[in-house]
Amino acid sequence: MKTMLISSNSSGGGKTTVTIGLMKALMNRGYKVQGYKAGPDYIDSAFHSHVLKNKSRNLDLFLMKEEGVKASFNRGEGDLAVIEGVMGLYDGKGITSEYSTAHLAKTLDVPVVLVLSPKAVSNTLCAEILGIMNYDNVKIVGVILTNIAPAYYKLLKIAIEKNCGLKVFGYIPKNEELVLGSRHLGLIQSSEIDNLDSKIELCARLIEENVNLDELIEIFEDKSFHSEDFKLENKDMKIGVAYDKAFSFYYKENLELLSEVGEIVYFSPLNDKGLPKDIDFLYIGGGYPEVFIKELSQNKSMLKSIKEALENGLNCYAECGGLMYLTEAIEGHETVGFFKGEAHMTKRLQNFGYSDIEVVNENKLLPTGLKISTHEFHKSYIDTKEKSIYKLEKINYEGILKTWECGYVKGNTLGAYGHVHFFNNISFIKSLIENIR
Repeated sequence: MKTMLISSNSSGGGKTTVTIGLMKALMNRGYKVQGYKAGPDYIDSAFHSHVLKNKSRNLDLFLMKEEGVKASFNRGEGDLAVIEGVMGLYDGKGITSEYSTAHLAKTLDVPVVLVLSPKAVSNTLCAEILGIMNYDNVKIVGVILTNIAPAYYKLLKIAIEKNCGLKVFGYIPKNEELVLGSRHLGLIQSSEIDNLDSKIELCARLIEENVNLDELIEIFEDKSFHSEDFKLENKDMKIGVAYDKAFSFYYKENLELLSEVGEIVYFSPLNDKGLPKDIDFLYIGGGYPEVFIKELSQNKSMLKSIKEALENGLNCYAECGGLMYLTEAIEGHETVGFFKGEAHMTKRLQNFGYSDIEVVNENKLLPTGLKISTHEFHKSYIDTKEKSIYKLEKINYEGILKTWECGYVKGNTLGAYGHVHFFNNISFIKSLIENIR
């Protein structure tokens, strides 16, 4: 596919707005577009999927490693591929650019367009752009400016092209209707924005009017990769996956792998009365159970259905919000009650970022010594007496090693906070599947 990557100098720089508007504008011109999201984020990729009516894919070099990233890229389909970066271009693990958008851009050798939202600068913006260009050997091919007035854009376009020798493709004017909204873990989910389609159409129209799309399309480069693909054996199983506004954080490749094991049946903990019948495995991913806790707590038949199934030996993997949901309560509101203890919300992120897991305690689901790559991003903790099986390690920006425990096995259920991509952790999901009776 012909491919390009959208990055910025920081989070909140307008990457998602430009990405979804550009995707829609390209679709309006008749192109089939494939979306990708750098890093572990689920929310931005859901916006892509809403626009494209085709699932966006994550590309995370820490969680997936290079083989996994290339395998995920190869699974995409379209005429044009648009990759949205994460944070600022060079922001990676700790104080390095490892696993950053720049690292991904160099790994895939794709052209990068910078999206910038300047305020009260001209030549200083040029100095910042030159610093970004010269920091590392990344193929930066141009700039799109956002959230500015037409007269200011004209000034900056001349300044950037003269002082930086970099093409300015255009701009998106300041418009309050484009604001997507946010909450404690980032943007509000696409499924929760009532007028999202009108915002997308507006953004696409503004891009058509103010960005030279013909020139932008010319910078896309053909990319394809030789890489291992990842497969699981068909075991003719029936797999229940919780999926609604409360639980929507799933990597597409994880679900694709599970669909190779058997049939996936989606259900809603918010709206359905109970689990799908005769399932062999239950997967409850992350999301925002704390936001929808009143509705989840009021669905007593679903809580009872899940608890009874787990107590009767149903195999289950619950991740982050899924783990919270399986405790006895979230902020005092009744939940499933399978794991003893409660989940509590906090004002600060807990154990934020990438970390390495080792299974250190004997259990019936995962072998001791197994290593797992994971990412945590949550403003909550669980107060539980359940025995942990994971030891997690993370080296911070000062070189100090931080360790903590997580991962709880009870019956045939594993619950943990860390988000896991199965491509680089294929032994992890194989172990869970092979333990299904």
